[in-house]
Amino acid sequence: MLNVAIVGPGLVGGALIEQLVAHAQSSRFTTLPISVVGLINSKKMALSATSFSAASLGQWQTAILGDSAQPADMDWFANGLAGLKGATAVVDCTSSDVIAALYPKWLSWGLHVVTPNKKAFSSDLPLFQEIKQLSSSPRGPSVYHEATVGAGLPVLSTLNDLVRTGDQIIKIEGIFSGTLSYLFNNFSSPDATQTFSACVAEAKANGYTEPDPRDDLNGMDVARKVTILGRVAGLEIGIDTLPVENIVPESLRTVSTADEFMTRLPEFDSHFSDLNAKALQAQSVLRYVGFVDGVDGNSSVKLARYPLDHPFASLKGSDNIIAFTTKRFPNPLIVQGAGAGAAVTAFGVFSDLVKISERFGCTSSVDSSKF
Repeated sequence: MLNVAIVGPGLVGGALIEQLVAHAQSSRFTTLPISVVGLINSKKMALSATSFSAASLGQWQTAILGDSAQPADMDWFANGLAGLKGATAVVDCTSSDVIAALYPKWLSWGLHVVTPNKKAFSSDLPLFQEIKQLSSSPRGPSVYHEATVGAGLPVLSTLNDLVRTGDQIIKIEGIFSGTLSYLFNNFSSPDATQTFSACVAEAKANGYTEPDPRDDLNGMDVARKVTILGRVAGLEIGIDTLPVENIVPESLRTVSTADEFMTRLPEFDSHFSDLNAKALQAQSVLRYVGFVDGVDGNSSVKLARYPLDHPFASLKGSDNIIAFTTKRFPNPLIVQGAGAGAAVTAFGVFSDLVKISERFGCTSSVDSSKF
């Protein structure tokens, strides 16, 4: 049985709980040897030596983290997990760098880590290297973070397979942001008619952007994903030295509110329209992409042109697309699909938990009403 504790059961963590409950209650599946024993958020926590029931997990906000829950204490919580019998995985569903910095401690206590949190793998290189070293033993604690790039898409697992089998990574190129994918798929196409500011407003209204769209347009989320891919590929890449094109107009980077930014963004529609017109004149479209250069190390994040017959040009909606060019795959190996959203991100986390349970030979001892 794999004990599982979820840190930060918000959108993604909540979706993960829903998927675990649905799986357990479906007669179509064999019961997984996964037991949810702990939940903790910024205010409250609950830890059990036995499984929470599917019924209580279905109402976890009140049944588990309700009024009777203890005040949150992360050190106490992790210590309690380390004392449980059998394999135990901590699922970090936060975006906190403070929580990410705890991974080495958790690993040293024998806890597995599964997370969609990009911070530990894209911030300071020494932290990444320490985590990698502590999780390097075949039978020791492991770290799985498939969902940090591409949500539920098999991006990191594909890259890991290429690296472990000795392939040479020449280039990884991709559209890694669901927000920027949606934005430029709608703005830059032969039949598009909307202005750039109108596309941003539509994306914001449909929930594709952060509350402040500048947090998407500055490229830093893509930069973190490029950094993770580069490091997994064996490059000593750092987000602080990675060239990143910030497409937020310079005079709007310091305005105090998102509302003011949105109000003034139409002032720059002509700039983006000119870029788009030049691309279309060249039978191309604009796409916001990340590059990992496995040969010369010239990785970057930028707005680039792609010809109309390129796979990146035909992308629809908010999909991600990642192309791996390697010695074995000179014609790129392409992974494409939904790369954002709580459900697909939770799926990526769920699949990592299944991998740990299989890797460590966890066996089920509970019926379909529990985990």
